[in-house]
Amino acid sequence: GLLLGRRSSRRASELPITNYQLPITRAPMRHLRLAILISGGGTTLQNIADAIAKGEVDAQIVSVIASNDHCFGITRAKNLGLPITAISRKNAGSLEQFSRQIADNLRDHNVDLACMAGFLSLWTIPDDFANKVMNIHPALLLTAEGGRSRYGGQGMHGHHVHEAVLASGDTESGCTVHFADNTYDHGPIILQKKVPVLPTDTPESLAARVFQQECLAYPQAIRLFAPGKLSPK
Repeated sequence: GLLLGRRSSRRASELPITNYQLPITRAPMRHLRLAILISGGGTTLQNIADAIAKGEVDAQIVSVIASNDHCFGITRAKNLGLPITAISRKNAGSLEQFSRQIADNLRDHNVDLACMAGFLSLWTIPDDFANKVMNIHPALLLTAEGGRSRYGGQGMHGHHVHEAVLASGDTESGCTVHFADNTYDHGPIILQKKVPVLPTDTPESLAARVFQQECLAYPQAIRLFAPGKLSPK
């Protein structure tokens, strides 16, 4: 928080520069109970945990759900001291059972907001979690004309997305945070952040540039959710 009263004797030029913006309003952010859903390396899980540790997001990660029992994200969760549960579509036996196990985990942990972070398994979001599940996608899902882009949908994840963007000749890409529904990369869009696509880009270099913006976008979207500012139509 800010300390008011005595004026600091240090010049402004001597003060450290932070790399994030303070909340626009002074109203306290509502403490959120988060679940993070992962399938891979857990870099987005780490990003959200770091944002919480730095005080950028007023939240607690109360559950991590992995869609398999061998992804590196499980190691990250354990290193962070977070409760981790593996729930796989294969072991569940059916989409209905898989979805029920995820929803039961969210309810058991009193989760306010579930954040899909590279979660590759489609599941059926129950009515009591409508507009309480977010997803981040490493491309712009909304075109400049307001329509849906061709960079979302089943199979469009990771390097596949960046390869498609480079093959298209587009001059910009970015990331999208949206409320998830029961269709891949669909649902109301919360925010997008753009990056240029350079002539020398490889899928790896573009992915790295996009991920820098993902590290800003997801915490920002969670902050917007916290005071109840988001009201999807």
